[in-house]
Amino acid sequence: MNSFSDLILIVVVLANLLLLGSGRLSSTIRQVAVQGVAVGLLPLFVSENGFAMRLALVAAGSVALKGFVFPRLLFRSVRDAQVRHEVDPAVGYAPSILFGIVLLGASFWLASNFSLPKAVVSEFVLPVALATMLCGLFLIITRRQALMQVVGYLVLENGIYVFGIGLAHEEPLLVEMGILLDVFVAVFVMGIAIFHISREFDHIDVDQLAQLKD
Repeated sequence: MNSFSDLILIVVVLANLLLLGSGRLSSTIRQVAVQGVAVGLLPLFVSENGFAMRLALVAAGSVALKGFVFPRLLFRSVRDAQVRHEVDPAVGYAPSILFGIVLLGASFWLASNFSLPKAVVSEFVLPVALATMLCGLFLIITRRQALMQVVGYLVLENGIYVFGIGLAHEEPLLVEMGILLDVFVAVFVMGIAIFHISREFDHIDVDQLAQLKD
């Protein structure tokens, strides 16, 4: 069981680094979809009592939303906004990857100072979750395109999801599905906002939007 969960966590880490080093929107959406499918499968490997219907339902809902519904909404936003690349990010792609590696190392160091519960699915859950959350925040802060910031938001949520499923997998099903519903609504609203912004201003560069005045 631990080997499968560790493999999923490796996929999550690799997806983080690929996202930090990619500026093509279609590629980043596919990468966050792969990461979403990976973290969506994690509930299948957290139970010590074998197969659990509740966790299987969570996994199915997570994979459907993170791996298919969210990427479809983002691809539609890319098509409507007619934007293909992230242009001139605040931090370049190579430095972003290096910073992502630093964040991963810092996350392992920070996690080593915490005592994990015995029921944790893998000793790598906490550092990977922290690194994923930090990478999501880094994307939100350093990327200028609104769509890339939405991708950063999804990466941040994936980190929170890994933390919750890996360390607190006895949460009620209603709470877990409620969180997924909140994320779905947020991504849906963000997609609509991006469409209207691009139609009104012919771009979705948040730096240019910040300069608007009455």
